[in-house]
Amino acid sequence: MLEGMTDTPARLLNLLSLLQTPREWPGSELSERLGVSPRTIRRDIDRLRDLGYPVEASRGAVGGYRLVAGAAMPPLLLDDEEAVAIAVGLRAGAGHAIEGVEEAAVRALAKLEQVLPSRLRHRVATLQHATIPLTRGDGATVAPSTLTTLAAAVTAHERVRFGYRAGDGTASKRQVEPYRLVSTGHRWYLVAYDLEREDWRTFRVDRVTEPFATAARFTPRELPTGDAAELLSHTASRAQPEHDLDVTFAAPARFVTARLPAHLAPTPTGEDTCRLRARSADSVEWLALRLALVDCEFTVHGPDALAGYVAALAGRLTRSVPAAP
Repeated sequence: MLEGMTDTPARLLNLLSLLQTPREWPGSELSERLGVSPRTIRRDIDRLRDLGYPVEASRGAVGGYRLVAGAAMPPLLLDDEEAVAIAVGLRAGAGHAIEGVEEAAVRALAKLEQVLPSRLRHRVATLQHATIPLTRGDGATVAPSTLTTLAAAVTAHERVRFGYRAGDGTASKRQVEPYRLVSTGHRWYLVAYDLEREDWRTFRVDRVTEPFATAARFTPRELPTGDAAELLSHTASRAQPEHDLDVTFAAPARFVTARLPAHLAPTPTGEDTCRLRARSADSVEWLALRLALVDCEFTVHGPDALAGYVAALAGRLTRSVPAAP
């Protein structure tokens, strides 16, 4: 019998990648995924165990396998210090939604935290809270545990329940089929099919509470348009008007660029000046805070809503400080 994957090392790596998803895999499903016989799957599981990977097998007619946290990190992957360093870095990036940190990084965090021994998980949490606050300029925060739960459900095609708070403060309970996590540079969004509303929805992850994977599997639906990022873009454009930004800075372009998100890139107008002309769907409140954090003199030429908000914010800040004697 010719097996689908005759390259044993490559097959073992693919098997290990599947097992690192936080779920139990029936032997028959692993066999189908890898294109090999159930007997080959059993032999490969034994090989992984011989290498030190803690693979558990469940009893029963169907039988299943899952990778569990062991007494130490699996060999030949990461030592304790490397595991802690990577976990802290991924959690910090996920919490801040730094530009360029994509869903793949969150999936990596989900896999890493799944197999971290409890002593290392405690070190990660302690170091995280002591050194890197999970806050952003707009005050919205995302718990890394929320991101990893959603990322695992996306990968495993598993329905999720969670509480959600809308922009007007309305609270609701949702059950969804999660499709993708999307980072916009300063926020995380979940693109999912809402089962109760029978339609696609996008959810700000910082407004999601107590996500719970239900263990109910589903076959992913086809998106109504493009990919998840395109769907999010369409949703955001309908929900919030775009602004035509026009701002000048009394600082070199490289200085300003280093202090703004990638989608807000100014153009040099002189050795020590630059100008930002861009279209943005970000709120005027968030834009005002980002401009203030550039830490140089700037002038808002448009839009009027942003100029008005900056002026009002400047007045509040001035009044908050008592006059000098």
